Amino acid sequence: MAGSAAEQRLTDPERIWDEAATRLRAEIGEGPFSSYIAPSAVRADASGRLVLVTPTAYARDWVRRNALRRMNELWLGLDGLSRRLDVRCRAEFGSPAPAISGSASQTQTPAAHPRATVAPVADGPRAVRAAGLQDRLTFDAFVEGPGNAFALAIAKQTASWAEGHFNPVFLCGPYGHGKTHLLNAIAWEAQRLRPNAKVIYLTAERFLSTFVRAVQDRQTAAFKESLRSADMLLLDDVQFVGGKSSTQEELLNTLTALIEDGKRVVMAGDKPPTAMTDIEPRLRSHLAAGLTCPVEPADRMVKLAVARKRFEALGRLGLVSGEARPEVLEQLVDRTPGSVRELEGAVNTLAASAGQRLAELTADEASVLLGAALRGGPERRITVDEIQKTVAEHFNLKQADLLSERRTRIIARPRQIAMYLCKQLTTRSYPDIGRRFGGRDHTTVLHGVRRIEEMMPADDQIARDVETLTRKLRG
Repeated sequence: MAGSAAEQRLTDPERIWDEAATRLRAEIGEGPFSSYIAPSAVRADASGRLVLVTPTAYARDWVRRNALRRMNELWLGLDGLSRRLDVRCRAEFGSPAPAISGSASQTQTPAAHPRATVAPVADGPRAVRAAGLQDRLTFDAFVEGPGNAFALAIAKQTASWAEGHFNPVFLCGPYGHGKTHLLNAIAWEAQRLRPNAKVIYLTAERFLSTFVRAVQDRQTAAFKESLRSADMLLLDDVQFVGGKSSTQEELLNTLTALIEDGKRVVMAGDKPPTAMTDIEPRLRSHLAAGLTCPVEPADRMVKLAVARKRFEALGRLGLVSGEARPEVLEQLVDRTPGSVRELEGAVNTLAASAGQRLAELTADEASVLLGAALRGGPERRITVDEIQKTVAEHFNLKQADLLSERRTRIIARPRQIAMYLCKQLTTRSYPDIGRRFGGRDHTTVLHGVRRIEEMMPADDQIARDVETLTRKLRG
């Protein structure tokens, strides 16, 4: 019937928000949703305008920058009264906002399901997202080029469950050029072909943190069973287990058990196994025993195709209209000389600024809209030592205080902020950061980073400190 779509539009804000939030969660991912959207609530102000009330100004600003536009698109597509959402923090709105939302914002959070980090792909799309996979990273979305053709062929062979496969497979190459995309694509395709198979995807950092938590909670047997019962294990950023013997020992035992049982293992790292000097020889030997596939930096033609494909994907989501002009794509590629991931970030920035005007946009207009995103050249390399000195100066401390054993609050919190910034602004692993903070254990660094991540959405002062320090360090 012609009127069926209109009849399905809703007027009850609670039902609209429940549906819109569910879709938004799927698009932006579990982490950002849980940090910034789930703690917020939709309320009506004195004039009757609907407002998303966030707990802090930092969360409000994040929503405005990253989610409000898409949130309103989803809302308007469902609301029979064509209302729009505004966003304000709790201090601006007044009294605390009781949540009107239902399951979308208040269920299935990481806290409610702490073991989602090793959720099997076979448990369905919702569990897949909780496990860290991204819907858009499929084989269809991957752009093939000379530097990744071999890795792509092996990835497709692995995902097909073909007999006579190489085991393990190790994808190696610089940051941001497609290794994570291929791991995601393998997981999605393997699940599609064998819905009942147990396919696990996780990063090495998640492996490390989940293992540490299992040891602390005396749940190591459950942790081992969860991983060793997999039909396929996909492990990203293997280099981050470097420097921690107990974690490497557990990973080695897991890989040995899976490979001996004929299960499939695919891993990725920033360099070939033989060059990973932080990894112990026995584990390094296992990593190198299978097939190593290089994923090399994309050339100009591949980057142009990536930019074009990303705009097409954003168009299907209704975020842009029309096709970008060739000269706009060329400028994006020529002035974003870094990784494919950085190029996609520039595309997203341009799409958010241009919106429905994309097809009309000239190269000069694109340059103005992108601003800092198209300055050209890689970002300045930031060191741990520089972060420590900047944080110490900001809090009127000495750099030695951050490295000391002192645990008073006046030192402990700046130290945690410094550790958080090291994780965000450098490529150092948790063990490596720990060594640079007076020889601390990687679990101390992990706890510090998590603590700041948890506090930022709820504590404006912490958020302002981190934002100020980040600006100083990036110049």
